[in-house]
Order: sequence, then structure tokens, then C-alpha cells
Amino acid sequence: MLLSSLPSWQRIFGFAVVLLLAALLRTLINVADVESSWRDVEFRWLAQHAPLPVEDNLVIVGIDDADMRVFEVPVAILHRQIGTFLEAVASAKPRAIGVDVLLPSHSFDRWQPGLDAALARGMVVAKKSAPLVLGISTDELGLPRYLHAPFAALAGKDGLGFVLLVRDTDGTVRRFDERLGTAKEPVPTLVGQMARALGIDPQPGWIHFALGAPFRYVPLREVLAWQTLGDWKKLRQTFGGKVVFLGSTLTFDDIHRSPVPLAQWNPDAFTSSGVLFHAQALRSLMNGRMVQPLPDVIQWCLLALLACTWWLRPCVVSWATMAGGVVCLAVASIILLRESWALDVVAMTSTLLLGIGARTGTMAWLVGKERKRLRDTFAGFVSPGVLSEILSGRLVPQLGGERLDVCVLFSDIRGFTRLSESLEPGVVTHLLNRYFERMIVLVHEHNGTLDKLMGDGLMAIFGAPRPSSNPCEDAFQTARAMLSVLETFNAEQIERGEPVLHIGIGLHVGPAIVGYVGSKDRHEYSAIGDTVNVASRMEDLTKTVLCPLVVSKAVQEHLNRPEDVVALGLREIKGHSAMEVFGWQLVTKEETI
Repeated sequence: MLLSSLPSWQRIFGFAVVLLLAALLRTLINVADVESSWRDVEFRWLAQHAPLPVEDNLVIVGIDDADMRVFEVPVAILHRQIGTFLEAVASAKPRAIGVDVLLPSHSFDRWQPGLDAALARGMVVAKKSAPLVLGISTDELGLPRYLHAPFAALAGKDGLGFVLLVRDTDGTVRRFDERLGTAKEPVPTLVGQMARALGIDPQPGWIHFALGAPFRYVPLREVLAWQTLGDWKKLRQTFGGKVVFLGSTLTFDDIHRSPVPLAQWNPDAFTSSGVLFHAQALRSLMNGRMVQPLPDVIQWCLLALLACTWWLRPCVVSWATMAGGVVCLAVASIILLRESWALDVVAMTSTLLLGIGARTGTMAWLVGKERKRLRDTFAGFVSPGVLSEILSGRLVPQLGGERLDVCVLFSDIRGFTRLSESLEPGVVTHLLNRYFERMIVLVHEHNGTLDKLMGDGLMAIFGAPRPSSNPCEDAFQTARAMLSVLETFNAEQIERGEPVLHIGIGLHVGPAIVGYVGSKDRHEYSAIGDTVNVASRMEDLTKTVLCPLVVSKAVQEHLNRPEDVVALGLREIKGHSAMEVFGWQLVTKEETI
């Protein structure tokens, strides 16, 4: 029974199960993590092969290792340097200034008088020129760590923003989101405050990492040198009309995992300084390229459509369609991502595979169930070899045959006609059933196919439908086993007080037409041809040559131990020219009666 023959409700139920599993899959956190990792791969490909061009309107001033050697003071008290930086940039009329350097929460004037005044002076000058946002952070308990009061007052409410970055479960920074409060309430961030100062609504989303080229930076010491030298032209060329970030580019501080290399000076590193993430997030907001999830209604509709692969019949075309669907999903996901839309491509691909996989699994289960039913039903009508070949599809039950070299075995009970005349029909039937039950098993155990039962005789073929490396040896070993088992059977007969049996077996090998013989309404798997007739005559010879097993020379030549049989000379074969035959296990004349 195939899936197409299932009741409609069962087919619909199967589709509903696939759709439910797909929906659950899309909501799993682990799948979301895989989605993020796959999106990283897409961003890398886009950044390398199809980056989105942007106007070069964002400049980073970095505090690097060389700066620290020149300044010879900790970052926490770079007040004079930062103040001078703010004055220098302000002279160039920038669009906005963001400081991603955590300034202290108290004064250091008692250690170095004039520090606070130097920084305050720079802040006053900068705020007259452009919006200024200072970065703040949190303490070990997650509570805000505010600036020294005079600095906070100068910055104002709109001039302070948290420099916190949103890290995913694997520690990678991929998203911008101001909902960082303990109850997911929004808090002002450095990027968000700068975006608002530029008239942009800071919507949450995935940072677009294929937007623009990797960042360069200007060392802080160079900016200070331009200011000292009065190189106003250089300052205007570098910062005029630009958004300016000041932050750490130190090799040992504020480093985070990134989906793509963000630093032009370190193109192979998938770690970046925090200021680069802030810059890339603001770049995404300024260009309207913050990546958003494709609307849910579209994604759910697409999910339902892909789940329809449940209705595809498993075949080469279906699997090719599925492979093409996977490729199309991957390409569509990259195209959408470039246009700032995120498709749940892993969930979609999994749904595609789930649909066709569930259909294939259900079909396999139904076919297996049907094969078991057929095997159980017809096991007593055809040989296991024939049934196995039919169920595997290698043997089609239709009229016709093919020419094959097979070894044919004929067996017959001696004097059974006279024996049956003296017994009740029920006793005869019971005796034959017990006898055939043991003999047929031996045929099957030696890779043979039972052709037919003929009263008290049987015919078996070896080498078809399942091929054999040596069908003659299989048939010979079957015949010997039959004679051996017959001895045990006769011992039981004697104990039961019932008559013993004697059999004759003949073997011949050669070409025969093997296949289905009969009519379209009633046919059976059999072998016909001269080889079959000669094998029957070999069995007849056992009545006269005093051997229970007679084989033709063609069979003897294929035995693993040809010496196991005795030459019986040239013998006349009814309806056939004389043949040289061989016998096994000579017996007395009385045993053949």
C-alpha cells in the first residue's frame, strides 16, 4: 500500500505533523544559533564578493599601543589628550562626535591639577560645533557607572550613552538593540544617542556587516600633532562633515568576536575593537541598512509552502527538485540579506528536507510493511529467493523468461504409489507434509529455488533467480543433506512404527528458459528446456544404478570435490543421446525397492 492510497485524512494528518514540526523547529533557540552562524557565512561572502558601497562619512580615531607609549599615562587619565582631540575635531565642523572611552567617575586633579579643566574645555568647544556623546558603562552588579558630575553635566542628558554591546550565546556581536534593561526596557546607548542627534530613529536589528569597506583609523597622536602644528587643512579634510568616533584600538583591550573582519589593518582577524562595532552599527542606521527579519507572515507562508514537499513522491525528480530548492533558498537568503532582510534559511531548508524526508520515511515504512505482509502471505507459495527478488523489484511477475545456466534437481520417493495404497489418505498427506517440510528447508538453505512439488517428488533449480557462484555445488550439497536428513526421518518412522522412505535424486546443469510460465491469470516461476528433462532422467536412473544420487558429467566437472562421485559409465537416456553419469553412495538393490 503506497502513500497515495492512504485515506485523505491520513495524508492531511501527515502534512499537518510535518508543518507542526517545522514550526517548532523554527522557534528552537539552537536553530536560531545555527541561523546566526549561517548568516555570518553569508556576510563574509557578501563582504568579499558583493559589498554595499557607502559614502566615506565616518572616521575612527584610535588610541593604539604606540599612543600609549607616547603619552605614558593610563587611558583613564587621558583628559588633556582627549580635550585637545575634541578641540581639534571641533575646528573641522564634524556632523557628530562619539567618545568610546570610559572617563572616570571622580576627579584626578589632586594627582595632576588641571586634568578636569582640560577635558571640560574640550567638551565645551566640541558641543558648540557638533553633537557630542560620551560613553558610559556599568559596574560588576550591572548598575550604571556614571561620569564625574561636571563631565556629565556638560554632556547633558542626550550626551551620554552606554557603550554596551549585545553578544549572542557564542560571544559574537551581531546585533544592535537598546533594550538592555533588566526588564528589557530601552536604555540610551552611544550609537543610539548619536543616531538621534543625526535625526535617525535607532531601530534594533542585525548590524549589516557587508556594508562598506573595513575601517581604517587615524592614531590619536597624529590628530594631536595636526592641532599642535595648526594644520587646519588636514583636520578639515579628515573630519569636516564627518561622524567621528574616538575609541580604543589597543591589541589587549575591548576586543570582541565579529562575523567578519572589520579592521583594515587586521584583515584576517574575526575579532574587532568595540569602537568598530559601534561605527558599523551607526553606519547601518545612517544608510537605512539595519538588517530586519523578513515579515513573519511571509516566513510562515514560505514555511508552509516548503512543508508541501510532503506531497512529493520520492524519486530522482523529487530529490533533484529538493536539491534545487536548497540552492534557491541559499541564493535568495544572500540576496535578501544584501538588501537588509534576514530569512530563516536554516529553518526553511530543514522544513524542505523534513517534508520530503518524512514522505520518504513513510513510504519506506509502508513498503516494508507491505513486503512483510506479502512475505507472510506468500511464503508458502513461492521460494524465499523468488519472493525476495520480487519484493526487491529485480524480478517482475510477468509472463516470459530468460536463458540462464542453472542446475536442476529432481527428487522422488521410491515405491510411494504402492505405499499410499496401503495407508489412509490422511496418513499419506501427513507423511508427505512431514517429509517435504524437512526437504524444502534444505533447498532454501543451499540457495535453491523450489520449482514445484509433484505428488511425492520435487523439482528445484539453483542459480536463479538469485545468482550463485557454483549452482552445481549448491545442488549437490542439497542432495547430500536430503539423504542425510532422510536417515534421521526414517529413524523417527521406525520409532513411530510407520514405514520408512527411500528417495532418488538426479542432477543436471545447462541452459534453460527461466521465468514465469502459464497464463496471465495463473502462472508460476519455473524452468523449462532440455536441461530440465535430462535432470528428470538422471533421477530415473537411480532406480537401476543402485545409487540414490546420480549426476551428469557436466555437474561432476563443477563440483569442488569431483572425486566424491563414482563414474557409472555411459548410460542410455530416454529421449536423449547416451550420457556419462556419476553416482554417490552405492547401496544394495533391496534399498531401492
